[in-house]
This record gives sequence, C-alpha cells and structure tokens, in this order.
Amino acid sequence: MRDLYIDKVVVHMGVGESGEKLVKAENIMKTITGQTPIRSIAKKTQPAFSIRKGAPIGCKVTLRGKPARDFIATALSIVQKVIFESQFDKSGNFAFGIEEHTDFPGMSYDPQIGIYGMDVNVVLERKGIRITRRRMAQKKLPAKQRVSKVDAIAFLKEKYQVEVR
Repeated sequence: MRDLYIDKVVVHMGVGESGEKLVKAENIMKTITGQTPIRSIAKKTQPAFSIRKGAPIGCKVTLRGKPARDFIATALSIVQKVIFESQFDKSGNFAFGIEEHTDFPGMSYDPQIGIYGMDVNVVLERKGIRITRRRMAQKKLPAKQRVSKVDAIAFLKEKYQVEVR
C-alpha cells in the first residue's frame, strides 16, 4: 500500500492557434504517443495574441498504465534524466518540458512541419486513493497515504535513476 505508481501522464502541446498548425501538432502527438489527442480550448479572449474564447489552441493526450510508464522512460532520457526540485508540487506530482519533438526516437525534422515542443505532467499516487473518489462512504485520505514531494523524488531516483537538482 505504500508503493508509488504513475497514475497518469498528460502530454500537452500549446500551439496558440487553430488551423493547419494545430492539425500538424495533433499528427505529431499521435505519432509519439500512439493515441488520438483531444483539442484544448481557450478559456479567455486575449487580443494581444489573436486568441478568441472557445477557439482551439492546443492538444493533449492522457496516458495510463504501461504506455505511460514507457513514455516517461523515453521522455526522461530526452531531458538527460535531470529534473529540478522546483518542478515538483507539494502533492508529489511533477512536470517538465521537451523543447523539440524531433528528440523522440523515430522523429525527424521536416521543414513542412517545423518544430513543436510539449509539456509532460506526471501524477503519482499510492493504492487506496479510491476512498476519496468513491460515491458511497467517501473519506479523506490519511496523511500517511498522501504522496509528498520527498516521496516523489525518492521514487524517481529509485525507479528511473533521475538526478534531482
């Protein structure tokens, strides 16, 4: 019950506009993750960036289980297995960015497509979290079952040999 596991990995590409650029980003995401991405919608209008509320401006994919573990192993090797302590939150989740999609194996630079970066967000949990989510007899999660920043750092060092600075 004390072992940590990766609950989900959310991979996000923010393009900033819809149209052909967003379609290219979706195709890249589908190739890298193996899943069909969904579009992210703008929450506010920002005239300085020519963004309207409700317009699609990015895409994201949620990975769980073995695909999530495989993706994290690949993504951490791209960032040379180095993560900074500031990239963790108090709940043990962490996030990092990948500057170029061409760093992934099998991806090459194409002048027609360009270069796209992405954000990777990882949610870590322990068994027993269901008591906070179930409908009947819902309870608070005890402090010893919550994932802390220290637990998450130890998990990454042990499981993926990541250096945390």
